[in-house]
Amino acid sequence: MSKVFSRIGRRRALPGAAAGVVVLGLLLWWLLPLGEDPPSGTITFSTGTPRGVYQEYGTWLRDALAKDMPGLQVNLKSSNGSQDNVERVATGEADFTIAAADAVQSYESQHPDAAAELRGVARLYDDYVQLVVPRDSDVRSVADLKGKTVATGLSGSGVRLIANRVLEAAGVDPDKDITAVDKGINNGPQSLKQGEIDAFFWSGGIPTGGLTDLAKTFAFRFVPIDAALVAKMHGQDSSTSYYRATNMSESVYRTVQNGETVPTIAVSNVMITRTDMDPRLTEWMTRIVIKSRDRIGSRVHSAQLVDLRTAIDTNPLPLHDGARRYYRSVKP
Repeated sequence: MSKVFSRIGRRRALPGAAAGVVVLGLLLWWLLPLGEDPPSGTITFSTGTPRGVYQEYGTWLRDALAKDMPGLQVNLKSSNGSQDNVERVATGEADFTIAAADAVQSYESQHPDAAAELRGVARLYDDYVQLVVPRDSDVRSVADLKGKTVATGLSGSGVRLIANRVLEAAGVDPDKDITAVDKGINNGPQSLKQGEIDAFFWSGGIPTGGLTDLAKTFAFRFVPIDAALVAKMHGQDSSTSYYRATNMSESVYRTVQNGETVPTIAVSNVMITRTDMDPRLTEWMTRIVIKSRDRIGSRVHSAQLVDLRTAIDTNPLPLHDGARRYYRSVKP
């Protein structure tokens, strides 16, 4: 009798197993093209500074790419940030990168011919401007930075671009009213802790590891950047239209914010490449960026915000043909 039930159980299990295979096949179709060998070769991905989100994201993305494209060698190349990254891709020094939308637009304004070769792959996550001072500092607003020593980001970084604009909107001349220091997230926190600077600007995904680590050993707080200041920035040039007033949630740096939100500025990040990049490789890259969101997001919080519905909006750049092919393939 048990053998009879066993045979019946196997018969009933077969349709269920077949259905499971169909579902699995559909999932694989969405994630990776079936019956197609993955692209191979070598690419250079320009990232950012140590302890910054670009660097972390690039490292984990390389691991994700290795799983699905084992024949593709991805060389990560550190940089000072967005402005460096855009120029590297435009000039062929790098093949893919991440850059803030304002830095992309600024490069287009200054180098229209070279920028014409740039294409978007995916909108990723937003950068948040974080103006950091010691907890006992007398700086309560951006205007209070006059006469202070301030790290405004590395030359060629997106931080430098946006920090100078914030200062100018607040009536602070970054060349005359402060002592500007060339430091980023890799060394700015330590300089603040040691009293070498009075404040530093950072613009990146949240939370940023360099600030999370600083909070463990040093008491600091964030200076608010209110919506009125952001409105003033919008008139500076075309790229400032990408800035939006927002609040940094009270849960980002819990021990620092003490349950309070922080008014600030957000700007979107875009993964970019060149128009001459192989469309098939770019399609695979786009697919894996979307596919690996949760895996990377478990390690880089900002990556959790990558969304298929918004990834297609790579403004100010048009989509690369390979990226467009992917988005069309998954369109409902």
